[in-house]
Amino acid sequence: MLRKPLLLAARSATCRKIVERTPLTRGLVHRFVAGSTLDEALPAVANLAQDRHITLDFLGEDTTDLAQATATVTAYQDLLAALGEAGLGDRAEVSVKLSAVGQFLNADGEKIALDNARRIAEAAAAIGTTVTLDMEDHTTTDSTLGILRELREDFPFVGAVLQAYLHRTEADCRDLSGAGSRVRLCKGAYDEPSSVAFRDKAEVDKAYVRALRVLMEGDGYPMVASHDPRMVAIAGELAAANGRTAEDYEYQMLYGIRDAEQVRLAAEGKRMRVYVPYGDEWYGYYMRRLAERPANMLFLARSLVTRN
Repeated sequence: MLRKPLLLAARSATCRKIVERTPLTRGLVHRFVAGSTLDEALPAVANLAQDRHITLDFLGEDTTDLAQATATVTAYQDLLAALGEAGLGDRAEVSVKLSAVGQFLNADGEKIALDNARRIAEAAAAIGTTVTLDMEDHTTTDSTLGILRELREDFPFVGAVLQAYLHRTEADCRDLSGAGSRVRLCKGAYDEPSSVAFRDKAEVDKAYVRALRVLMEGDGYPMVASHDPRMVAIAGELAAANGRTAEDYEYQMLYGIRDAEQVRLAAEGKRMRVYVPYGDEWYGYYMRRLAERPANMLFLARSLVTRN
C-alpha cells in the first residue's frame, strides 16, 4: 500500500526537501548509505572486503547538467584509483547509472553517456576490476543495453542489470547469456505500468525464476541480486543443476540489509557481493529502499517513536 506513494515521493523535489531537512533522517540513512564522501565510505568497504566482495555506487541520477555528469565521472575515477591504492581491485567493482553520466542530456545524451562510461571502464581496467551498468525505469532499457553492447566491444568485462518484473527480461537474459557476459538480475525497484511489467508479487517471483534459469543455463556469469530466501535457495539449486561452481556465479545484497545472511553465504564459500552506495545524492536511493521493503518503513517509524 505504501510502495506507490514512496516511489512517487522518490521523484518529488518537495518531498526531498522535507526529508533532507529532517535531522533524524540522516542518521537513519547511514543504515543503507556508507557515507557522504569517499573517505567516509572506504572504511566500510575495507571491513566488508574481509569476507565479501563489493560493488560501489556513487549516488546520483537524472543528471541534466554536463558539468555534473563530468564531475560524476571524476568521482568514479577517484574512487577506482583509491580502490587500487588500497589493494581492493580484486574485491571491489563499481556500479554506474548512465543517467548520472549524461544519458538524458539533450540529443547527444547517449553519446555523452557512452564516452563517460568508457572513461570509467578505462579506470576500472587499470586496477583489474569491473563495471556494472545499473538499470533504471523501463524507458531507459533499450538505451542502456545499446550502450552496453558498444562498451563491451572494448571492455568485455562490463556487465548490466536486468529487472525481472519487466515483461521483456526473459528475452533480454537470453541475449545476454553468452560467454563473458555479466548480468545482475534483480526484481525491480521502479513503479512501472502493467503494460510493461508484472505488478503482482507472485508473478514477479515467477518471472525472476524464469530469467534466473536462463542465465544459469547459459555461458555467462549470473549475479543473483535478491534478499528473498526462496530466490537465494533456488539460485543455489539451479547453479548445482547446471554444474556451476562457487566461482561461476555470485549473490548480491544491499548494504545494511540481511547482513547476517551475507555473512552466512560468504562463510559457506559462496561469492557474496554487497552493493554499497555513498554520496550526498542519497534521497532517491533511500526512498526506493523504503518502498521495496515494508520492514524498512517500520524501522523508520520505530526510530521516530523512540526518538520522540
